[in-house]
Amino acid sequence: MNIAVLGAGAVGTAVADLAGDYGHTVTALADSSSAVVDADGIDVADALAAKRADEPLGDATPDDALEAAYDVLVEATPTTLGDAQPGFGHVARALERDRHVVLANKGPVAERFGEVRELEAESAGTVRFEATVGGAMPVLSTIEDFDSDQITAVRGVLNGTANFILTRMGAEGLGYEHVLAEAQDLGVAEADPTFDVDGTDAALKCVIVANVLADDREYTLEDAEVQGIEDIPGSALELATEDARTIRLIGEVTPAGEVRVGPRLVPEHGTLAVTGTENIVQLETEHAGRLNVSGRGAGGPETATAVLADVGRLPEL
Repeated sequence: MNIAVLGAGAVGTAVADLAGDYGHTVTALADSSSAVVDADGIDVADALAAKRADEPLGDATPDDALEAAYDVLVEATPTTLGDAQPGFGHVARALERDRHVVLANKGPVAERFGEVRELEAESAGTVRFEATVGGAMPVLSTIEDFDSDQITAVRGVLNGTANFILTRMGAEGLGYEHVLAEAQDLGVAEADPTFDVDGTDAALKCVIVANVLADDREYTLEDAEVQGIEDIPGSALELATEDARTIRLIGEVTPAGEVRVGPRLVPEHGTLAVTGTENIVQLETEHAGRLNVSGRGAGGPETATAVLADVGRLPEL
């Protein structure tokens, strides 16, 4: 397949870098201000070198990349809330051209899921978005394989930054601010970690799962009950340990269709007590019991593997 990649952050650049290993050709790569476009395939190494040097990717514009020759648009621009722009607009333009879309950007399917599905229905293109939930973990494809009607509930640890912080607080008896600074120094937390620590990132992922499971309604972030980890004192983790438990930021889609994210007590050595940046999702099924899917929930190459797996699932246009 010929791929155009919008977004040249960690995920977008990893998709461009790894696409050849999966047998695909990158015909366009764009960041917020520049792009490189070649219908025969761009020189990915040169483009990535320019990006690392803080130089323009090429002489083209992001709009040129949208209008380039491609079979699949990979939308890897930053997630935005509310109107989910510009990502939603990029999705719309690709589908209007009867092209496929693979999303790493959560916004369009967390905030405007119904509209995305309507546009898809009117297009020869298909929309896939495995990478929006759990990075490299095959959460959505597992739901798809089982059939969403067979999944009764979903819960899990869906944010590596928050999990790293809670793991360190519990293991070392350190305070939240101290561990957050450590996480930022290590590159585990962003300079502005708000979406991770206030539960928004995990909630967006749960909203996407809820949309996939739902038959009769559409979910957005406004439908989620969300609490973060910023106000958890170290003493709470110490008390939990005395009772052979620990605290994790758990996101869930309940059997009643509720979306909730918040700190929860879990058994210290239980399945949900994953450590560090590890993520886990538990799927409750109608006939097969509980399934656990765990792994790296973020990271450029890790998330790129989910994007490229989705590309491989697309039909030929």
